[in-house]
Amino acid sequence: MHELRFGLTAPAPCNYLGAQQEQLVFLLPEQPVSAALYQQLLELNFRRSGEQVYTPHCPACRACESVRINPAAFNASRSQRRLLNKAQRIGWQYKLSAGASTDYFPLFAAYICHKHADGSMYPPEQAQLDAMLNCSWLKVRYLEQYYQQQLVAVTIVDETTEAYSAVYTFFHPDVSALSPGILAILYLLQCAGREQKNWLYLGYQINACQKMAYKDAFLPQQRFIQGQWHSFG
Repeated sequence: MHELRFGLTAPAPCNYLGAQQEQLVFLLPEQPVSAALYQQLLELNFRRSGEQVYTPHCPACRACESVRINPAAFNASRSQRRLLNKAQRIGWQYKLSAGASTDYFPLFAAYICHKHADGSMYPPEQAQLDAMLNCSWLKVRYLEQYYQQQLVAVTIVDETTEAYSAVYTFFHPDVSALSPGILAILYLLQCAGREQKNWLYLGYQINACQKMAYKDAFLPQQRFIQGQWHSFG
């Protein structure tokens, strides 16, 4: 990796742990970024937001642990297998499409208003979605889920030669009971296996944040803790 220059954001209230202050290290924007460089940064706990690449660097907290799964080693639990079987019976369809759709925003807005009305993404704006959907230096793909011929869930997926990285999933509140977020991960693991990817990255895990607890169920997995990857399960 060539020499890189980074910046540091000012402290701000953490969106996940109310008692903590958040700071981010980010790659300064004047530097060229590529999918190959991003793959190296993924391995060092970084993530993408729009065109920007960042990693948490908080003053008194190291709770954010990047999670990744090797598709070849993943072993679906009994409940995960039941969920996949149920999804097939009720007529779900999946596809990875080649481009973004402006039709995603109503679904995105419904999800934010229902699920995160108390968070930093409320009220939902088209610019928020566009920043996740578009990246000039990286292949961004979209996993769509349909029920009764209606689009009900979308997962934004970054792709490198070695990995998929799940950026964000949003879905219609009416299908919450069908666990579309978990279904998306299970399907992406299948896709990653077929494409011979080494990893599916799931973003950050914070043990004290209940909204992230679902990631614990995908085993075996690795987490980036204190500068190294550690295996669990």
